[in-house]
Amino acid sequence: MWYVVHVSTGREAAACRLIEERVDPSLLDECFVPRRSVAHRVGDEWQAAEEPLFPGYLIVDTAQPRRLRAALDRLPDFARLLDVDGEFLPLDDEEIAWINAFTRRGHRVVDMSHAVVEGGVVRIVDGPLVGREAQVKRINRRKRRAVLELQILGRTVEVPVGLEILRKQR
Repeated sequence: MWYVVHVSTGREAAACRLIEERVDPSLLDECFVPRRSVAHRVGDEWQAAEEPLFPGYLIVDTAQPRRLRAALDRLPDFARLLDVDGEFLPLDDEEIAWINAFTRRGHRVVDMSHAVVEGGVVRIVDGPLVGREAQVKRINRRKRRAVLELQILGRTVEVPVGLEILRKQR
């Protein structure tokens, strides 16, 4: 099962490395920080970058959440499995499927998508959002982002991902 681990924002990758180094490998199938590929403007140029998809969180795949929690409690950096009333909440099948639809093991990055605007309608032509236009809540052309709405652990969150508009036709 996949579980969400809360860590210090900005320390997601370091926390994941620490978990992989110090936690018994038999407790972990995978530890990863879901990321998104975006573009940032630096001067007159756009440069590619990667950012955490869910800042302050990473995901671990384990069959033994209680033993993993005990191992996390021994780590120097603060990290905790998200729980409600002491019960650990695994991601449900739909949430796992959503992450797996946009990423894959070994490359947990939602890559940049590309779109064209034709007659006021956005059509995604390349990238992980192809065929998923209905999931796009809004587009920020200036920042080159598409905002998706997602249900995760019973909460609705807005997740920005990279989207570049290649051309606009009237």
